[in-house]
Amino acid sequence: MQVDGQVAIITGGASGLGEGTARELASAGAKVAIWDIQEDKGMAIAKDIGGVFCKCDVTSEDSVVAAIGETKEALGTARILVNCAGTGTAIKTTSRGEAHPLDQFERIIKINLIGTFNCIRLASTDMVALEPMADGERGVVINTASVAAYDGQVGQAAYAASKGGIVGMTLPVARDLADKGVRVCTIAPGIFETPLLGTLPEDVRASLAASVPFPKKLGVPHEYAQLARQIVENVMLNGETIRLDGAIRMAPR
Repeated sequence: MQVDGQVAIITGGASGLGEGTARELASAGAKVAIWDIQEDKGMAIAKDIGGVFCKCDVTSEDSVVAAIGETKEALGTARILVNCAGTGTAIKTTSRGEAHPLDQFERIIKINLIGTFNCIRLASTDMVALEPMADGERGVVINTASVAAYDGQVGQAAYAASKGGIVGMTLPVARDLADKGVRVCTIAPGIFETPLLGTLPEDVRASLAASVPFPKKLGVPHEYAQLARQIVENVMLNGETIRLDGAIRMAPR
C-alpha cells in the first residue's frame, strides 16, 4: 500500500514512538489522525503535520467509536492503524511482604492489550467495508509490543504479559482479517528514546545504550516509524512480529 493519500490513525500519537510515526507517515503524504489523552501536545503535533487530533481513551469503546467518527468526518475512513498507546510499571510479584496490587496489573493489561484490541476490532470493521486496492488490500494494522514480551525483566510481570498478549494475538487477528484484505503486524522495540526513558539519569541511559550489541545506542522514534512505514508499503508483511532491538536480549535486571 502506498502511504500517500491514505488516512492513518496513530494511537498514542502525542509523544514517543507514536509521534515519530505520525510525523513519518504525514511526511509521506498520509492524512494523519492522532488519538491520545494528551490534548495539548496532540493538538500541537496535529497542527504541525496538517492532521487532526482526537482525544481518545483506547480502553473505552465509546471513546474509540467517537474518535473513529471524528476521523471519518475530518479525513475519511482509515486504511492504516498504528497502535502505539501504552504504559508500564515496575512492580515485583511480591516484595517486602506485599503482593503486587491486582488493580495495577489489571490497569496495564487494560491499556496495553485490551486497548490495542479495542482499536483493532473497531477500526478494522470500517476497513473491511472499503473497496479493495491493488492486491485486494483494504488496510494495514501495526501494533506495538516490546522485547519484554520475550525477555521480561524483574518487576515487569504486568508489562511483559500485556506485550506478550499483543504478540500472541498478532497471527490469529491477521488470519481473521486475511480474507478481507487487511494485514496485521507487530513491532517489538528494544530500548528506545521515549518520555518514560527520558526520566532516567544520564548514566543509566548510557549503561542501557552500551548493553545493545549493535548499534550501541538507544533507538529513536524515527527508526520505529521507518519500520512502520515499510510494513505499510510491503504487502507480503503479514502476521509477523518484528524485533527492532539491535540484537539485545534483556538481562533479568
